[in-house]
Amino acid sequence: MSRLPAPLQSWFDAREWRMHPHQAAMLERADAPALLLIAPTGGGKTLAGFLPTLCELGTAPENGLHTLYVSPLKALAADIKRNLRTPIEEAGLAIRVEDRTGDTPASRKKRQRADPPHILLTTPESLALLTSYEDAPRMFAGLQRVVVDEIHALAESKRGDQLFLALARLQAICPGLRRVGLSATVDDPHSIAELLARHPDSCEILQADPGPDPDIAMLVTEEAPPWSGGGAAYAIPAVLEQVKRHKTTLIFHNTRAQAEIFFHNLWLANDDALPIGIHHRSLDRQQREKVEAAMVRGDLRAIVCTGSLDLGIDWGDVDLVIQVGAPKNVKRLVQRIGRANHRYNAPSKALLVPANRFEVVECLAALQAVKAHDLDGDPRGPGPRDVLCQHILIAACAGPFDADALFAEMTSAGAFATLTRQGFDDCLQFCATGGYALRAYDQWQRLVQRPDGRWQLRDPRSAVRIRQNIGTIQDTDTLKVRWRGRGGAPLGEIEEGFAASLSRGDTFLIGGQIVRYEGLRDLTVEVSRDPGRKPRIATFNGTKFSTSTQLSQRILQMFRHGDWSGLPDHTADWLRLQAEVSRLPEPGRLMVETFPHDGRQQMVVYGFAGRNAQQTLGLLLTKRMEEMGLAPMGFVATDYATLIWGLEAVTDPTPLFDLAALEAGLDGWLAGNAVMKRTFRASATIAGLIERQVGGQRKTGRQATMSSDILYDTLLKYDPDHLLMQITREEAMRGLVDFARIREMCDRVGDRIDHIRLSRITPLSAPLFLEHGRVPIKGSAEERLLQEEVTRLLNESGLAQVDALPSRPRWRLR
Repeated sequence: MSRLPAPLQSWFDAREWRMHPHQAAMLERADAPALLLIAPTGGGKTLAGFLPTLCELGTAPENGLHTLYVSPLKALAADIKRNLRTPIEEAGLAIRVEDRTGDTPASRKKRQRADPPHILLTTPESLALLTSYEDAPRMFAGLQRVVVDEIHALAESKRGDQLFLALARLQAICPGLRRVGLSATVDDPHSIAELLARHPDSCEILQADPGPDPDIAMLVTEEAPPWSGGGAAYAIPAVLEQVKRHKTTLIFHNTRAQAEIFFHNLWLANDDALPIGIHHRSLDRQQREKVEAAMVRGDLRAIVCTGSLDLGIDWGDVDLVIQVGAPKNVKRLVQRIGRANHRYNAPSKALLVPANRFEVVECLAALQAVKAHDLDGDPRGPGPRDVLCQHILIAACAGPFDADALFAEMTSAGAFATLTRQGFDDCLQFCATGGYALRAYDQWQRLVQRPDGRWQLRDPRSAVRIRQNIGTIQDTDTLKVRWRGRGGAPLGEIEEGFAASLSRGDTFLIGGQIVRYEGLRDLTVEVSRDPGRKPRIATFNGTKFSTSTQLSQRILQMFRHGDWSGLPDHTADWLRLQAEVSRLPEPGRLMVETFPHDGRQQMVVYGFAGRNAQQTLGLLLTKRMEEMGLAPMGFVATDYATLIWGLEAVTDPTPLFDLAALEAGLDGWLAGNAVMKRTFRASATIAGLIERQVGGQRKTGRQATMSSDILYDTLLKYDPDHLLMQITREEAMRGLVDFARIREMCDRVGDRIDHIRLSRITPLSAPLFLEHGRVPIKGSAEERLLQEEVTRLLNESGLAQVDALPSRPRWRLR
């Protein structure tokens, strides 16, 4: 197919439009089994993905589901529905388009299964749920095409693993199903193509003209950034000035709490009463939709937001993007930049606002990467087995299944291509019995093998409970927040742990408003307005991004070359002074500084391994130091370094970095650690061992935590090699503790460790002393300090407090 049908051609002509080359190429290759289109934001990717569908349905309309569209966001599906209606209605095409997400009314969902539209727009979770019904083969019988939008975002998460397993199920129902992937930011097109395609090398990759480079720079401010912190309050006047100069500005933040703080400060400084809003996923849906509608109308001058507005939604007349805080990841930055001037061949305009002094360097590295079109990304490895277990239960809900056929189906799904039969059988047995230590409990006896060899649900009624718990998104336990009074309007959600810390009268920020905690009623936090006092900040669930490996290496290369021409004077002088007083870290080497400060011996390890890995490194190094009698007292970590303080000086750091010893220490530390219990709870919920929804009611976080902790302790004691324990360790190593980065760092540097002994604090280490999140270490150092204090009290009169933490440095740049 290379030509548009007459109604669509007339619609294009009326608008004086012509197809872009990549849109025409998608139409010409409409019959390909798999297509991956990489096109810049504003380049008409979505229309390119749907043109074959519109042409096929426009020339030969059929009843039933023809095209399935899957996106990471419910809001994106709703936006696509609005955009598709325009050509369909104006071209007079008899095509029905509907969306199906968690917000869709139950009555419409039921009708869609009986009478599906021509085009259905949905999310991975809703698609997985649809495949779990007995009538799925009938509903999807005529399906001809699947369009996966923002495929790069899905490919990096368990939601993507869940999606590709669902696509394998659809392919079994519809062998001729064609797959289309759409994205603007793909670092490795071939790896995405392998995920999308049913067979390796069967996916064609189309790359559109990338268009002009974005207009991107760092925001110039009168005040220099602080040494530490993530709020960027210093930049509020400069940001507000940029808002005044532009029509609509999106102000992105990496966390929801930072977005709330910045919005509050921006509002206080907004003397001209410019209309501004805030948008993140912890806010109530109605409030988010209200902000979205105002953006589309062009009523807002600025929107403070998080990743909730990252992806390909066209939010009207946005002409500037501001990223507050280092982006941590070049792909994420490119995606956010693309929200401005959302038109083909129109350069996006963006400004970066570093939150602290070191982030100035990181922002410059990110700018250089964007201009070099150097996207970052890490390989994800094999498909996670907890998602595989959930898919087995989904298959059982749809009816009896043959294990051989299901195994073949699963191994055709991207990340699960390397799955062994033994690995599959282990997951199948877990789903059937719960595993060795749990097989005696009736609640985990879920599958049974029939005389004909096929597997089915032991109790068909359990399908309802399984469906209620389908999904891979693991939100932190949250409680709804409402205005006090019967029928009070909802505001959003806060974490259960934060709510438990509140006393009547405490104030906190949510949705940019200062509210007063009044009490808890029916698991809902009731609040009233209280604008008069300084608020606490709600601790919102959200990803705490680590700087990507590629971005870290760029920073190290900048240090090696010593070219500070792109840096403000205050940051360039800071780095020059570091080079004079000590050294700058280098790629391929590990720099360790040791020096006394505030009566303690300090060691700084510049690993540039990302925050999670540097945090884990602090735990493992202090454990090694304790074993070696060095009396560590605590540590703090950032994306680029770990600071450890103690009573004894480290004279030779090399033995501390023995990889085998670090890994052995990690195994011992993980076994009884809260990190493992949190990871176990998430994986056990995905795998179906723990239910968060029972009878339509969601368990409280405390209930879920208690049951998962009891299960974890039981398995640790009686069945430590249980499948869920194996999965938990894999997930903890890959995610929360990020040990792979520590392993990569040790392999990269080998014995090339530069130990620099100094007599005082260094410029590069100074910000670490101002960091929050200090972790105290209880061990021999604590005992020694107690003994010294007893001795002092016996020999002196009066009392004095022993300060176990270093004070803030008095060093400053001259």
